[in-house]
Amino acid sequence: MELALQEYRTATNMTEQFAALAAIAQKPGKTRDDVLADFYSKWQHDFLVVNKWFALQATSDISGNVVNVQNLVNHPAFDLRNPNKVYSLIRGFCGSPVNFRTKDGSGYRFLGEMVVKLDKLNPQVASRMVSEFSRWKCYDETRLGLAKVQLEMIMSTNRLSQNVFEIASKSLAA
Repeated sequence: MELALQEYRTATNMTEQFAALAAIAQKPGKTRDDVLADFYSKWQHDFLVVNKWFALQATSDISGNVVNVQNLVNHPAFDLRNPNKVYSLIRGFCGSPVNFRTKDGSGYRFLGEMVVKLDKLNPQVASRMVSEFSRWKCYDETRLGLAKVQLEMIMSTNRLSQNVFEIASKSLAA
């Protein structure tokens, strides 16, 4: 951690600083939180860098990361109407098998809730997000059941778009 912090502090450009941040972000705690906040304060005006910042946190395999990602949905720089922000944060989160596919179902619930919200704003993006459930039958019985519950919840949503309906119904039927 000390080496990564030294690299972060002495970096001469964003790429070097981000590489050090990536190492720091894998260990939960105050240091991680402080450095993530520092990086954001330095780069908050560059939306592409902020997207990388969201993705870095979303893909983290630290235990219980779903809570961090849920909090980031409320971050001032996050906009559910912006597809790139959604892909960075929500799709990035789905890339973490440790947290998206956790046995308590919190990752699946988070995605299910996000798909329903997104469907009202951007059905195309929502359908891409619901496709993360398409491989639900490849997992153990516990995860299989938890994913199925979310797919059924999505299917029961009033005024579901055709885009999301098609992906969710095909996923359930597979």
